[in-house]
Amino acid sequence: MSVPHKAELSLLDHEDGQLIAKTHHPAIHDLTREELQDMRTRLRALRDRERTLLRQKLREIRGKAEARGTSFPGTADQPARRKQVFANALKRVNSEFSRLRKIEGRQAMTESAKRALALRKSGEEFARPANSPTAGKGARAIPSKRGKSHIAGSRIGSTSQATRKAQAAKDKRG
Repeated sequence: MSVPHKAELSLLDHEDGQLIAKTHHPAIHDLTREELQDMRTRLRALRDRERTLLRQKLREIRGKAEARGTSFPGTADQPARRKQVFANALKRVNSEFSRLRKIEGRQAMTESAKRALALRKSGEEFARPANSPTAGKGARAIPSKRGKSHIAGSRIGSTSQATRKAQAAKDKRG
């Protein structure tokens, strides 16, 4: 739920009101990235402080904790509204951060596209190879990874020869 600007100012003291006023529309666009980062840090601290006070007040109302001070309002409504004001301001600052990041990304993309176009226009035409049939060197021979055989040449085939002779002798008998 959004809170009107005047209602925000009525909930805050002067210093916090000035901080919140900088997060609204015309003023937030004039801030630099560093100022936004500083504001984000301060708003988070203020929101967290109000959240702590709200939780403490709710615990007091339920009877689970003792009162922390005398100047704090009797209901939990005031810190809840103040926390909402700081959370809304933080949301505005975060959206401004994302808007700046998108603008910077778009600018970087435009610059790189312009640079690529300039390089393409300045360079000579890219020479493509002619599409004519030429003789190639053919397939490359791959050396065998197997080790050399240690069997003597005179013994190669001797087993099969012995088997053939044995079979012939068997057939002859019978």
